[in-house]
Amino acid sequence: MPSFVILEKCDGCKALDKTACQHICPNDLIVLNKETMKAFNCEPEMCWECYNCVKICPTQAVEVRGYADFVPLGAAVTPLRGTDTIMWTVKFRNGTLKRFKFPIRTTEEGKAVPDGGWGTGTDDLKSPVLFTEPDSAGLPNIPSLKVTQ
Repeated sequence: MPSFVILEKCDGCKALDKTACQHICPNDLIVLNKETMKAFNCEPEMCWECYNCVKICPTQAVEVRGYADFVPLGAAVTPLRGTDTIMWTVKFRNGTLKRFKFPIRTTEEGKAVPDGGWGTGTDDLKSPVLFTEPDSAGLPNIPSLKVTQ
C-alpha cells in the first residue's frame, strides 16, 4: 500500500515552499496543495513504499502499511525520529504495542566517503574483484581459480 497523508495531522511543514516529505521522496510523488497547504501523494500507484516520507514527517502525518515480514495484517507502524535514533512503534490489531529502537546514520550531508576509506583496488571494469577489494577483504590479493580449457 502506498504512502498516504493524514490531512488532520499535516501542517504543510508550516507553509514553507517545500515540505520535508516532498524534499525526500525519491520518486517526486509528494506534492503540496497550495490551497489547503497539505501534502499528498499525487501518484500512489508509483510509490515504492521506501518509508522516507514517513520517517521524515515532523507531525507523523504520513503513513504506509507495514511490510508483512515484520508487521501482521491490520497493524500500524509509526516511526519517531530522534537526533541519533529512530523508534519504531508497532500497534497490533489487539492493541498490543511493541517498540524497536535503532541508531540512524549521523554522517553529515555531503561528508559520506563513497569508498568507505578503502583503496579502490583497480580501475579495470572487467576485473572480477569488487570495488574496494582486496583492501576491504583484509587480504593482500583476491584468490582466483585458474580456468583451463
